[in-house]
Amino acid sequence: MAKDNVGLATLSNGLRIVTDRIDTVATVSLGLWVDVGTRHEPAAVNGVAHFLEHMAFKGTKRRTALAIAEEIEAVGGHLNAYTSRESTAYYAKVLKEDVGLALDILADILQHSTFEPAELERERTVILQEIGQANDTPDDIIFDYFQERAFPDQAMGRPVLGRPDIIKKLSRKSVVSYLENHYGASRMVLSAAGNLDHDRIVDMAETLLSGMPAERAVSTEPARYVGGDLREDRDLEQLHLVLGFPGLPLCDPDYYAGAVLSTAFGGGMSSRLFQEVREKRGLVYAISSFSHGYRDGGLFGVYAGTGEDEAAELLPVLCDETAKLADGFKEVELARAKAQMKAGLLMSLESTSARCEQMAQYMLIYGRPFDPDDIVRRIDAVDDAAIARVVASWRSGPPTLVALGPGGKLDDFARLEARLAG
Repeated sequence: MAKDNVGLATLSNGLRIVTDRIDTVATVSLGLWVDVGTRHEPAAVNGVAHFLEHMAFKGTKRRTALAIAEEIEAVGGHLNAYTSRESTAYYAKVLKEDVGLALDILADILQHSTFEPAELERERTVILQEIGQANDTPDDIIFDYFQERAFPDQAMGRPVLGRPDIIKKLSRKSVVSYLENHYGASRMVLSAAGNLDHDRIVDMAETLLSGMPAERAVSTEPARYVGGDLREDRDLEQLHLVLGFPGLPLCDPDYYAGAVLSTAFGGGMSSRLFQEVREKRGLVYAISSFSHGYRDGGLFGVYAGTGEDEAAELLPVLCDETAKLADGFKEVELARAKAQMKAGLLMSLESTSARCEQMAQYMLIYGRPFDPDDIVRRIDAVDDAAIARVVASWRSGPPTLVALGPGGKLDDFARLEARLAG
């Protein structure tokens, strides 16, 4: 990514704009990223950030929900959005000549949505169905359970979709108030990548978004990793489990060392976990490790799906393999993991959507544009000492074990902790 293709600007209300010009494509991906998410919700309205994201597409003062869909699809484009624990995004992808329409729609839905009561009731039903679908997908919902057990009784541990009992009674006033109290321009980034003109994007943003209020006083409850044991017996063919530990914040100097460790440990078919647990022992069909970073904390963990009869053997093996991380990796393992990460990063640069999102997230988190060359340097700099620091950091807190399915043959939590301690 050539640095001279990157443009930066800030409107008078604090809205940051970042663009990435790519002359060799015919499309533009663009969106508005808001620096608030599930962790900024009061407990009584858990799920309101996601509810708001849904309602933004349900009609404005000058567009019905149908008109929003028809206008973007009439030019072959598409709109979408997502809510995470720390941010919310509204984005589009269009041909280069339709950038003005896409930005006009995005600005419209974020500033002039009407939240019609009838639309809200319909969308309430849709979200309840979405929650039901997630609950019926054990290899999906297990990660919500893991988050809740790792960060219990706090905002970071609550589900993004919310809980049915709260969603059923969430009022229109609560949704509107969340928007009015949290969506300030100084907490937002307009990001665009593709065949674009930076100055034109800035001019359009000035026209469409300069009237957005500048500041919202958003409070953030600190993330406090606790860990522990959570098991739910359910009549399933497989037992789904996650074994995890405290991870590193996004701004930690060793964050990329944690990502390299996770890739080497369980990031592909050549990884330790895949080879030992699936290929050598045949205990699972699916197994992987992950490293999630947040502003003030993180998680490192292993997911596995196994049969009831194999569960008793699987957990001790996972504990033993995890404990072995203290001995480090062979040079060839780290080299392979670094190559995987760098290739994945550089391949993502071929997508305008990926580049748009990467730019936005970097502006939100670090206050600067995404620089792949810098990330490659950080990956290459990971050494044995950095890996050792990462392992020591996750061993500083208790483990978290979450199991969903026929888990009667699993060891108890005390034995797991003893095995991990060596």
